[in-house]
Amino acid sequence: MSELKLRRRSILLLGAAWAAGLSSQVHAQTVETTSSISTPPAKPKLNSTLATHTGIVADKGEAAMLTLGSEEALNGAIAHYQEIVAGGGWPTLPNKKIGKTSKGPQIVLLRQRLVAEGYLPFDALSIATPEVFDDEMSQAITAFQINHGVAQTGTVGDKTLAELNVPAEGRLAALEENLIRVQIYSKGIMERMILVNIPSMQLETSHLDRVYSRHNVVVGKLERPSPALMSKVSDVNFNPYWKIPASIVAKDIVPKYLADSSYLAQMHIRVFDGVEGPEIDPSTIDWPSTPPERYFFRQDPGDFNSLGLVKINFPNEFMVYMHDTPHRELFGGNARLESSGCVRVDQVKTVVDWVLDGQNGFDSATYDANIASHQNSVVKVDAPIGVRFMYLTAWATEDGAVNFRPDVYGLDGTGFVLGQPEPKTN
Repeated sequence: MSELKLRRRSILLLGAAWAAGLSSQVHAQTVETTSSISTPPAKPKLNSTLATHTGIVADKGEAAMLTLGSEEALNGAIAHYQEIVAGGGWPTLPNKKIGKTSKGPQIVLLRQRLVAEGYLPFDALSIATPEVFDDEMSQAITAFQINHGVAQTGTVGDKTLAELNVPAEGRLAALEENLIRVQIYSKGIMERMILVNIPSMQLETSHLDRVYSRHNVVVGKLERPSPALMSKVSDVNFNPYWKIPASIVAKDIVPKYLADSSYLAQMHIRVFDGVEGPEIDPSTIDWPSTPPERYFFRQDPGDFNSLGLVKINFPNEFMVYMHDTPHRELFGGNARLESSGCVRVDQVKTVVDWVLDGQNGFDSATYDANIASHQNSVVKVDAPIGVRFMYLTAWATEDGAVNFRPDVYGLDGTGFVLGQPEPKTN
C-alpha cells in the first residue's frame, strides 16, 4: 500500500474516532516566529502583535489546513459543538481585560468558558484557587488565540474577548457553513499542495498532509476580492514582466499618469500598441477619450516591479497568480487585504525552493542565480503540485485543532464555495 493510501486510511480512522466523541480537547498549532500597482516600497516594520508568522515548520509534523481527513475532522468538530450547544453553550464574559496578575470572579467565569470549549480540562474548575489566572489558563488562552487568528499574548485583550464572546451557536453555524467548502476543496487533493486560505490570509505548503512551511500573504481588497479556485502549479517566472490588466490601467495607472506625467517612467512602465506591437510614447495619446484596453501596458522586471522578483503561475479563469512584492511592509500587519486579487507571499523564495526542489538540479543557489541575472526566465514545473485558493471561515485539522476566522468578504450564508466574489464597496 502506498504512503498516501496509508495516510488516507489512518486519517479516516482518526476522523471516525473524533466523530464518535473520543476527542474533546481543542488543540492549537505551534507558534513559529519568523496585485495592485506599486509605489516606492517602505521599509518593513517589525510587529510584535502579529497573529500569524512565516517560517518552515516541517519538523513539527503539523497537519495542513486541508487534508484527506479534513471532512471527517470537520464532521467531528460539528458533533462536538452540537453537544456544546445542546448543553447550553458557554458563559458571556464581562467587558474587562484580563492580565497575568488578574484574580476574582471573572477568572472563575473565564475558566468555565475555556472548559466549555475544551481548552481546559473539567477538573480545572475544582482547583484550590479557581479565581487566580495561572499559567495553565495563560497557555489555554494562547491556544485559543492561535486557533482564532489573534496575537498570542496569553492574556485577554479586546480582540480575544470579542472572540470568546461569540456564542456557541455562531461557532456551530460557521462549522456547518464550511462543510461543503471542505468537501469540494479536498477533491483531487495531491501529495504536494499549496493551500491559501483567504480569510486567514495565510498560505501553507504541504506534503502528504503535513505542513512544510507557513506564510503570511496579502489577499484581495474588499472592492477587488481574491477568487476561490482549484488548480495546479504550471511554472515559476523569475524577474517577471507585469502585464498589467486593463482594469488596473483604468483604475490606477492612467489617473496617476494624468496627475503626474513622469509616473510611467518612474515606475518603468511601457505602453505598446498591442501585446506584440511597437512601443508608444504615452504623451501622444488622448487618454481621457481612450479606452484602457486600447493599449498594452507592461512593467519591466526589477526590484520596483509590482510582482517583485518571482511569480508562481497556475491555470485559472481569473488571471490571478502568487507572487513576490516590493511592499514587504504589508506582511507586518494583521489586516492584509491590499491586493487587486492576486496573492502576495511573504518569503516567497521558500515556496519556490520547495516547488522546484531537485528538479533538474534546482536548489537555493539556483534561485539566487536566476534572480541575480536580472533576466526574465520561466521554469516549467514537472512535479504535480495542487493549488487551492479557499474561503474557509471555520475548519478542523486532523490533529484536533478547530479554527475560526472572520468572514472578511461577507460570503457566509450565501452558499459561496468557488468563483469570484462580488466586490464590496463599503
